Amino acid sequence: MEPILKEQFDRIIDRHFRFEAEDDVEGVLSTMVPEVEHDVVGSPTGPLHGTQEARVFYDALFADLSGEKVTSLRRYYGPDFVVDESVWEGTAPGTPFGIPGGGRRLSFRLLHVFDMAPDGLIRRENVWIDLASIMQQLDATVAAP
Repeated sequence: MEPILKEQFDRIIDRHFRFEAEDDVEGVLSTMVPEVEHDVVGSPTGPLHGTQEARVFYDALFADLSGEKVTSLRRYYGPDFVVDESVWEGTAPGTPFGIPGGGRRLSFRLLHVFDMAPDGLIRRENVWIDLASIMQQLDATVAAP
């Protein structure tokens, strides 16, 4: 991979994560192409299409989770994609993923698969969340079948 391309991808993804940590919806959307596909695996909405649908997701997310930082652990690169393993840290003032947060502290792992557009912006964001860790930290219980 060309170093310039890797640096360009890193710059956009790092900005994306910084805006998420700052609960800055406009900033997050500025890192995406207008026709972005935003897919949080397990979300009841399924994949979202376009920045307007992504905006609704982020407005709700930032009401439920207050981020402080995202720390990248490792990244893998291809000619038009990046896979990023990260740790998210912050608090849960709302009801993230339907679980009452009660303002408690949270830290959980994330796996992002980013498809990147030729201009370096995010074309598709596919997110895998360690929901079991979130449930444990927020004392959520799963009903027996």
